[in-house]
Amino acid sequence: MKAFLGIVELVLALLVMLGVLLQTPKASGLGGTIGGGGDSGGGYRTKRGLEKNLFYATIGLVVLFLVVSVVYIRV
Repeated sequence: MKAFLGIVELVLALLVMLGVLLQTPKASGLGGTIGGGGDSGGGYRTKRGLEKNLFYATIGLVVLFLVVSVVYIRV
């Protein structure tokens, strides 16, 4: 059981990393944060379509990862 949970946790960790990497950044790195970068709106924009679904899927994966991690510790 513990080995299975470890494998599930590993797969979830990889999916969370992939989900985070696929999301579009709000600003252009440190240049947008420190130097201004010309975006006076602070980098905020509305997520729509696939980007919104990816955002919520990533949150769901993180919650599932945390639940599996707690169960893994308790087993």
